[in-house]
Amino acid sequence: MKKTVAPLLTLLLIAGVGFALYQSLKDRFASAVLVKGVIGSEKEDFFKDPELTALLKKKGFQVEVQKAGSRQIATTFDLNGMDFAFPSGAPAAEKLRKDKKARTTFSVFFTPMVVASWQPIASILEKNGLAQNKGKYDLLDLEKLLQAIKDKKRWNSLKDSGAYPVNKPILISSTDVTKSNSGAMYLALASYIFNGDNVVQSAQQAAQVLDDVKPLFLQQGYQESTSQGPFEDYFLIGMGKTPMVMVYESQYLDKALKNALRPGMRLMYPNPGMFTKHILVPFTDSGTKFGELLSNDPDIQRIAAKYGLRSQNQQVFEEVTRSSGLARPEAVADIVDPPTYDVLENMIQGIEQSR
Repeated sequence: MKKTVAPLLTLLLIAGVGFALYQSLKDRFASAVLVKGVIGSEKEDFFKDPELTALLKKKGFQVEVQKAGSRQIATTFDLNGMDFAFPSGAPAAEKLRKDKKARTTFSVFFTPMVVASWQPIASILEKNGLAQNKGKYDLLDLEKLLQAIKDKKRWNSLKDSGAYPVNKPILISSTDVTKSNSGAMYLALASYIFNGDNVVQSAQQAAQVLDDVKPLFLQQGYQESTSQGPFEDYFLIGMGKTPMVMVYESQYLDKALKNALRPGMRLMYPNPGMFTKHILVPFTDSGTKFGELLSNDPDIQRIAAKYGLRSQNQQVFEEVTRSSGLARPEAVADIVDPPTYDVLENMIQGIEQSR
């Protein structure tokens, strides 16, 4: 009898422990707070990361996100029922903060604006004094390049252009400036240069630079509404369609960390340069708690670094991205700020009205 009871008691004990563990996990996940938000498209893969999903559940959050262009988020996106918005760019975040009367915001991530290009293009630009070779990357002289665009220079008019002898005008591809932050950041950089190396600060100054900045966007033809679009064209179609495209450093780093870069791809840092801040704007208490978690948790910052996103923890970013093999400037000295939302909007509307 004893020989029969002992194994039975053991099985019951194991079953009891297993049930208690199951119930504990079930209760933990059931108690996770559901937060809903809208994000810029460049953060979509980060939010889909299985490690992040599991970590957030441990921290008490279940997250559902939709994606949209950052200007769309700030102007036309239906935010009813959302706990937070997480656009790219300080101007969009500032508009959301004011419109929604948010008590706080969280500068969670940031990333420099860069130009994704190709080795033959970089070589042509270098030989024409428009870029400087820094080993594994280039510094792009944005003032000289924009002057070449303003002068309506074509690729085959540049010296030593045999590697790209096309009769296309020199342009930097971008997103639709009326919908997306990366296009708006290109506009912010260009307006700074055409305003005598000064941030545009008034409607009058915006009007003075409008004729110079409009062709940068109007000559591009169709433009995507989110930053994923032009980067995918660059990545999949290649140099023939997209010799240069304004993107986020995080997009390029993400591909490098996945060993997915194609031969001949080349990273260029504009000089002057600009950082895009990824700022979370909470609308509810749950959104606020979620913003605090993203801003402060080192494990979340480590996951973000896998997607090329910089955070306050620079050491973690460097450790994670070292395997990309990409050299980057230790510091870009000439960093400028974008105009305020209202001034930037003034220029965007001027471009939109000219279409």
